[in-house]
Amino acid sequence: MKYQESSEDIVARIKEQADIVKVVSECVDLKKSGTRFLGLCPFHGEKTPSFTVHPGQQFFHCFGCGESGDVFSFLMKYHHLDFPSALKELARRYQIELPDKPRSAAEEKMMRRRQAMFAVNEKCAGIFGRFLVEAPGAAAARGYLERRGVGESIRDLFRIGYAPSTEVAGWEFLARQLEPGEKQVAEELGLLVRKDGGGAYDRFRDRIVFPIFDVQGRVVGFGGRILGEGQPKYMNSPESPVFNKSRALLGLFQQADAIRRLRQAIIVEGNFDLISLVERGFGNVVAPLGTALTREQLRLLHRSAEEVILLFDGDTAGLKAAMRSAPLVFAEQMVGRVALLPSGHDPDTFVRHEGVEALQRIISQAQPLPEFILESLVREHGLGLDGKMKIVQELRPLVEAASSPLQRSVVLAHFSEKLGIPAGQMETFWVMPDREGVDGRRQKVPPPAVGKRNQSKEMAMSSAQCHLVSFMILHPPFFTRLADASLRDYLSGTVGEVLFLHMQSILAEKDIVEPEELLSLLPEGDERNLVAEILLKASGQAAGLDVTIAPEEELKELLDWLRRQILQRRSLELQQKIMDFQSQGDTAGLHLLVIEKQEIDRQLQGVDG
Repeated sequence: MKYQESSEDIVARIKEQADIVKVVSECVDLKKSGTRFLGLCPFHGEKTPSFTVHPGQQFFHCFGCGESGDVFSFLMKYHHLDFPSALKELARRYQIELPDKPRSAAEEKMMRRRQAMFAVNEKCAGIFGRFLVEAPGAAAARGYLERRGVGESIRDLFRIGYAPSTEVAGWEFLARQLEPGEKQVAEELGLLVRKDGGGAYDRFRDRIVFPIFDVQGRVVGFGGRILGEGQPKYMNSPESPVFNKSRALLGLFQQADAIRRLRQAIIVEGNFDLISLVERGFGNVVAPLGTALTREQLRLLHRSAEEVILLFDGDTAGLKAAMRSAPLVFAEQMVGRVALLPSGHDPDTFVRHEGVEALQRIISQAQPLPEFILESLVREHGLGLDGKMKIVQELRPLVEAASSPLQRSVVLAHFSEKLGIPAGQMETFWVMPDREGVDGRRQKVPPPAVGKRNQSKEMAMSSAQCHLVSFMILHPPFFTRLADASLRDYLSGTVGEVLFLHMQSILAEKDIVEPEELLSLLPEGDERNLVAEILLKASGQAAGLDVTIAPEEELKELLDWLRRQILQRRSLELQQKIMDFQSQGDTAGLHLLVIEKQEIDRQLQGVDG
């Protein structure tokens, strides 16, 4: 070749040469129907063909479940591949040579570090698993699992293990079986805890151990349930470069096919709730890792499911968990329903005592989220004047979590009709200078309806924001440091924030994300166009970046600049609040604001100096 092809050129060339009909035909029985091909969808169960492949436009679409995409998307969805793997597979089939992409020293270091962590996690999972199955010292653990109805097949599916007590195996059961280099990695992962006098002891002791997998089946962390008395009852391994508990779901790897086929996921709260339901034939169950459900976890589910059912305990804690989760489900534009169990039961105890059919009835009768939220609030506050005012106030986070103007309008109209309050009055009641959103950030209240053109204009970025987004996309190893520096806050309300969230989700699962992968995963629109534009400029000066500056040096400059911008923004916000408090005569609140502003201004002087 006489010129250096860009990454986008190579992706386009592979896509042009790949025969999507031939690729799909290896997995689906297709029959020609006019200019298209028709078959049974491989992504959901159906008896009447609704899956179409269009050779001219090189894409597929299912009218039954809505799955669609190009040849890369099909390979990724059907064979559970990431984008680089799908790219390599098609390049191999069509004999297209892929150039070796050079990595920076920082990228190589990060990749090696993550690979070492995955390897140590895998080895430790094997150690815990073998001890549970083979060791005489694990007899009590095996008996405990048997009493809870956990059979051998489920134990093997989830690779459940046991970390022995100190009485059985001492304080260094795990440490003794690791090489010196592996011990150092295990300390970084939090599986070993360093002693003051040297050496390290095991974090997990006398616990049933559940390996936690990412969507590719790699062990990223562990959860442990104490076998005897003691606290905490449940414990996760600490977060690490490969493990973030807010971006992982227990059971998602094992249950992915069933969730994709049913387009539905049942969310339970506990590890044994999940295990017990899977043991009894519920194939689409997942569980958060001892924390409240997060937007990132829902985003993972949304790749395979359109609907989530929140199956929670019927006590006060279960009600609160469902109320907390509702805005997140709306923000992700998923269909949500709530199934509450009788008080005193969790999914595990209920299915063991009442049976599978009884639990299926409760799930089938699950309430749509809007009805559940409204009924719960009416029970709590009543429908008197004061009660309605409280209900309207508590409905605000749910309505404002709606991700699209259409969804917001529909939800608002539904609550307006049920309460007998005009939608306009409800919005007037909510209007304030700013609000606290689903994720705790301050942001403006969106208008009730925004057209496509206005929405794009509102999401436009300044040149400075474009600069930061370009650096973020072209240098993924530095994403965490940009995120820690509040990049998302600086990009709030722009197309850059949407890209930030996509990268956050992808990097939770992969060692290195290729910029081209975003092109395959993003829908048509502003986000995808921006990534394509950045890639086109990447071979020269990407969005104004000075390619003569080493990425590490530019990162430092960008972080300093970003910190300065955020401090300046906060200083202006405090100044406005101080003026408001002065006009209201609130001297107590004023004093605290002045102290905070002085501290912010002091930090600003340090940055500028």
